[in-house]
Formats: sequence, C-alpha cells, structure tokens
Amino acid sequence: MEIGISIALILASLLMILLVLLHKGKGGGLSDMFGGGFSSNFGGSSVVERNLDRLTVITGVVWFVCIIALGLLLKP
Repeated sequence: MEIGISIALILASLLMILLVLLHKGKGGGLSDMFGGGFSSNFGGSSVVERNLDRLTVITGVVWFVCIIALGLLLKP
C-alpha cells in the first residue's frame, strides 16, 4: 500500500512540475526574463488555459491526498 501511494506521489509531483511550467507567464516575473513575454504573444486560447488550470488543481489535490495518506500510514 505504501509503495503504491509513494509511486502515485512521485508521478503527481512530476506532473505538477510539468503543468506549472506549461502555464503562460503573467508578466513581470522570471518568465519574461527568459523569453516568456515574447512567446505570450503567440499564446493559446483561453479554453486551453482554463483546462490547464483545472488539471493543475486536480493534480495538486491528488498530490495533497497522497501526502496525507502517507503521513497516516507511516505514523508510528
């Protein structure tokens, strides 16, 4: 059980990193420094952004549940 939750946690963590990096920069941050401002002119539709937001939130909830489950399972 612990191994399955640990694997789910690792996969959720990697997916969360990928999803956060896919988000379009809002300006004024590090994303503009590395070319995010230039690529934002060619950005996708708002439907894609909303779906990406939803997927990021769902992945965050899965990640949080895995953390709580592991904490309860590994509690002495």
